[in-house]
Amino acid sequence: MTALSQLTAREALEALELGRISSMELTRACIQQIDRLEPGVHAFITRTSEQALSQALAADTLRAEARQSGQPVPPLLGLPLVVKDILALSGVRCTCGSRILEHFVPPYTATSVQRLLDAGVVVLGKTNTDEYAMGSSTENSAYGRTFNPWDMSRVPGGSSGGSAAAVAARMAPVALGTDTGGSVRQPAAYCGVTGIKPTYGRVSRYGLVAYGSSLDSVGAFGRTAEDAAMLFSAMAGYDPLDATSMDAPVPAIQLNGDASLKGLRVGVPREYFISGMQPEVENGVKQAVKQLAALGASVREVHLPHTEYALPVYYLIAPAEASANLARYDGIRFGERKDGEVMWDVFYRTRGAGFGPEVKRRIMLGTYALSAGYYDAYYGQAQKVRTLIKRDFENAFQSVDVIATPVAPTTAFRAGEHSNDPLAMYLEDVFTLPTNLAGVPGLAFPVGFDKAGLPIGMQLMGPHFREDVLFRAAHAYQQVTDWHKRVPALAQ
Repeated sequence: MTALSQLTAREALEALELGRISSMELTRACIQQIDRLEPGVHAFITRTSEQALSQALAADTLRAEARQSGQPVPPLLGLPLVVKDILALSGVRCTCGSRILEHFVPPYTATSVQRLLDAGVVVLGKTNTDEYAMGSSTENSAYGRTFNPWDMSRVPGGSSGGSAAAVAARMAPVALGTDTGGSVRQPAAYCGVTGIKPTYGRVSRYGLVAYGSSLDSVGAFGRTAEDAAMLFSAMAGYDPLDATSMDAPVPAIQLNGDASLKGLRVGVPREYFISGMQPEVENGVKQAVKQLAALGASVREVHLPHTEYALPVYYLIAPAEASANLARYDGIRFGERKDGEVMWDVFYRTRGAGFGPEVKRRIMLGTYALSAGYYDAYYGQAQKVRTLIKRDFENAFQSVDVIATPVAPTTAFRAGEHSNDPLAMYLEDVFTLPTNLAGVPGLAFPVGFDKAGLPIGMQLMGPHFREDVLFRAAHAYQQVTDWHKRVPALAQ
């Protein structure tokens, strides 16, 4: 039998249903893989192995009882999962990759996590992240950086790098991440796995520690589109605890062995193929688009004329929202506290010691953009251009069903390469930011490897609430290709 840690989520659930394996065996196999590869990969901040084994035992007991009674079981019963350490899980510390929350243990669970627990998952631990999800490399974590399983000298992407690395390294079949400007899709591309950023409001943000409240989305990683779709289906839907949650029906996602994409209209925007791109990335994406065409899709050029403004717009709006959201970490109500003689000393000392350099940088950028005399010129103007970017997508989706682009201009870069150049780091998200600004869904999946053996990712974007179309297209592609089946040498 294939080593249990190598099973996809679908394969694992089928084996569990047929009684070929138990959740305890599967969970132990994942824990053994984590033991073998950690702390080398450093995908985790907090592990919950004992709790996971208890959940696995409970899952096996429930499944055995269901076989006796003929009752149905939850759809993901006994499936191991890891959770990005920016989503609350009651009784387990939630650090957000920051020293200021090093000892914070939430008394509640994020809705997205709770829905997966209700579906039967087993939680192996909380994964590493750039501090407060601010970064593109998982080098900004206060607990040390995560390494890319394909090349330990490279970054896994960010900010959900720990989750992506865990799935790539076969530590878990699936994972949760969050995406504010590409933080699921870019790590998915760098680590050779599949990652979904849903439509804004499709998955509840309750229990997600806020970075940019109008941009944040809870997403999922799997080794296949089918695996990511299973997590998405379990999480999606209206939640009264989240004021931005959309009360819209979630269509059933039916994926089978059919690789036909007849009738699918694929748009390719010239604005996403820019000078300075790694040629292998451009070629890999274009070859993948040809493969979609070979499966029956029609391909045409589309225009997203305001794409060039997405980067400056994002880096005004996101830091402004971060400035407001992170004001609560003042040493009085949340997290660590540095005492002082007066209240302001407590604020300054707590925030000065607790926040890392990137968080401080974005707070200062955002505070400046919101300040009197600059609000209209910066934040207000950025919101107007954001509307134009959203309209670009609405116009494009009148003639196509999905838009295909690269995820990032290059494959995974070397650790430390952009450490002293914040702008170069920000440019890594140039192809993913527009999706968050427009609120549309995006799916990243592997479409090749460069000459250094690093994964190349492609992104499909769709209209609001049409995640099903993205999953269908990626699943069809994965029926006739094997990029998603390749395994890093260290994980074999």
